[in-house]
Amino acid sequence: MFTLLGSEVTVVVLLIVIAALIKLSGAIKYIPNDRVGVIEKLWSSSGSVQNGLLALNGEAGLQPDLRRGGFHFFAPFQYRVHIHPMVSVTQGTIAYVFARDGLDLPAGQTLADNSRIVDFRNVRDFLRDGGQKGPQRMVLREGTHIINPALFVVMTEETTYSMSLDALEKAYYQQMRGVLDERGGFKPVVIKEVTGSHDSDQLAVVTVQDGPGLLKDELLAPDVGDTHNAFQEPEKFLAAGGRRGRQERVLVEGTYFINRLFATVEFIKKTIIPVGFVGVVVSYTGRTGADLSGNDYSHGELVETGCRGVWRDALMPGKYAFNTYAGKIELVPTTNFVLMWKSGESGSSFDKNLREITLITKDAFEPQLPLSVVVHIDYRKAPMVVQRFGNVAQLVEQTLDPMVSSYFKNVSQTKTFIDLIQSRSELQNNASSDMKQRFQAYSLEFQEVLIGTPKPQPGDNKIEDIMAQLRDRQIAREQVETFAQKQIAADKQRELNEAEQRAAKQKELTGSLVDISIKENQGSANVKAAEKRRQEIEALAQADKFRQEMEGAGRASAIRSVGEAEAAAIQAKSEAMQGEGADKQLMQTVMLRLAEAFETAKVPLVPQVQMGGGDSNAFGTLMGLMSAMKAGELTQAIENKG
Repeated sequence: MFTLLGSEVTVVVLLIVIAALIKLSGAIKYIPNDRVGVIEKLWSSSGSVQNGLLALNGEAGLQPDLRRGGFHFFAPFQYRVHIHPMVSVTQGTIAYVFARDGLDLPAGQTLADNSRIVDFRNVRDFLRDGGQKGPQRMVLREGTHIINPALFVVMTEETTYSMSLDALEKAYYQQMRGVLDERGGFKPVVIKEVTGSHDSDQLAVVTVQDGPGLLKDELLAPDVGDTHNAFQEPEKFLAAGGRRGRQERVLVEGTYFINRLFATVEFIKKTIIPVGFVGVVVSYTGRTGADLSGNDYSHGELVETGCRGVWRDALMPGKYAFNTYAGKIELVPTTNFVLMWKSGESGSSFDKNLREITLITKDAFEPQLPLSVVVHIDYRKAPMVVQRFGNVAQLVEQTLDPMVSSYFKNVSQTKTFIDLIQSRSELQNNASSDMKQRFQAYSLEFQEVLIGTPKPQPGDNKIEDIMAQLRDRQIAREQVETFAQKQIAADKQRELNEAEQRAAKQKELTGSLVDISIKENQGSANVKAAEKRRQEIEALAQADKFRQEMEGAGRASAIRSVGEAEAAAIQAKSEAMQGEGADKQLMQTVMLRLAEAFETAKVPLVPQVQMGGGDSNAFGTLMGLMSAMKAGELTQAIENKG
């Protein structure tokens, strides 16, 4: 029993010893599937490695070929296997490769040349094809990579993959990690336009850290085209003639996996030219171009787009990916802008330093004149303005301000202070006409000048006294006008009152007017009736007159005949009687006879209606007869006396 137990123990011990020998000999090695094995040859008939880190020809030392997962059999006591994890690069990140062996970098070269390197998996090809030591230009993208950690040190965002490093190497790689972290080197360059974000409207300026230096007088490396895939393929960039330094070409929206040891990026804002402006480009780089300004322009050269100098063609409103290290863009307004010579007020961004113009009038007053000038710049002449003055602000401060101030100072010396106030409109019109030609000489378009009211300087009361007198004078004029207007208003008020009273009595007035009209109509009717009655009376009177005349004429004729007979008889008697007594007797007899005759005939001595101026009536006839008789007696008496 004890013999059997002893034999079993012996077997177990023997197996343990054999296993220990196998392990110590390294004859059998198991490598997990997520690991790689770096083979170290402990001894070799070819001796040790003489040059380099790895044994490429079977020498003793670290071997270039890796072993993958599983059991591997080796010659006892000749090999040692170093198991290391595979290189894992996280999605969306970049890993950097450093070669511990290879050719030394030449002077002036920063990163190892990978122009003939396909990848880093084949160590033999890397070293045989001229792979160089140090940081590599090629980077690793996301995924798992089978890389020999004996030759390459791979630095990811999370860790550093390598075999044992000494203290100096650890310090070096720690420093490189700090550089990459500072540059954000483990993340790709992402440029995106985010609405409302402070990172929106960005672009990236690239500075290449490797390659030939810039030529003399060059500030930026010239653009070499699109072959380098936006600086993501360094070897193609350098093969196309790319140079070290800040690049003229910029990066716009997109994602770029750029080796930050090869090229760094700087974010700047895009250039936005707002509506109402144009951008005049002053380029610091580019080829030398021909002068396009013309023979009449002697203030500098204007060149075509892409050349060094002031570009003849301005940039229109919009958004531009302009490299501000390659030049600058001067904004020139193309809409009318106002320049205000007034403290504390501004009409644009160009007149912040303008103040009121101090004048000296003809009567030795020193008022301050505020004014505004409206200016327009033709967009086609904007490059000329920039070439001549540098920018619009310098144009205003160095040229327009002295010119405008001098003009108004000269004008004010010919006018008194009161004239200056009262003739402001005339002064404004004259200034508009005069300054238009002066502005054209500076490639500007003068639109309008607006002159304010002159005001005294601080502490000057004399001008205020003059202004007070003018105000009193004007108040007096206004009072006179006010009194006149009040009188007119009073007259209008009276007319209004009369109209209101008339309107209030309109009913009565209308009734009275109707009554008057009725009475006038009745009066007219009565007048017409009276006129008719008068005509009838006149007609009746005329007829009666005619009748009476006819009757009187007949009776008078009869009476005349009787009278004549009586007269003849009386004459005869008178002659017979011969004496004064006879005459008187005769007269009495005649009168008696006539009275009897009138009484018998019933004829009135005077007609009742007297028409016309005739005297053919009985009384007239009688008087005529008596006159004839008297005349006869007088004639007889004269004859007798004779």
